[in-house]
Amino acid sequence: RAVAPRSPSPMALGTAVVRAQIVDGDSIYHVLPKDGIPAILNPAHVSAAYAQGIMVPDEQVIGVVGPKGTAVAYSTWYLDRHEIVNDVIDGVALAVTW
Repeated sequence: RAVAPRSPSPMALGTAVVRAQIVDGDSIYHVLPKDGIPAILNPAHVSAAYAQGIMVPDEQVIGVVGPKGTAVAYSTWYLDRHEIVNDVIDGVALAVTW
């Protein structure tokens, strides 16, 4: 059950506009609009050798192995900025979320 915000005017937080909403007595702040963080669509894949040259040795990744054995690693550093990758591995569509 959503109730109208107590304050009808938006508040500014840095450069983002924040809209407050009260739900069951708790304040919820909307900082980004729907789809405000774009997903990565059809990512370019690079070889492991190339990735070793641009990634730090202890960089965290989310690894996925497709049904035909294709292994893909998604950098969590990059996912911090996008949160979702929509990809196809070995013909199987998947969403990697962070």
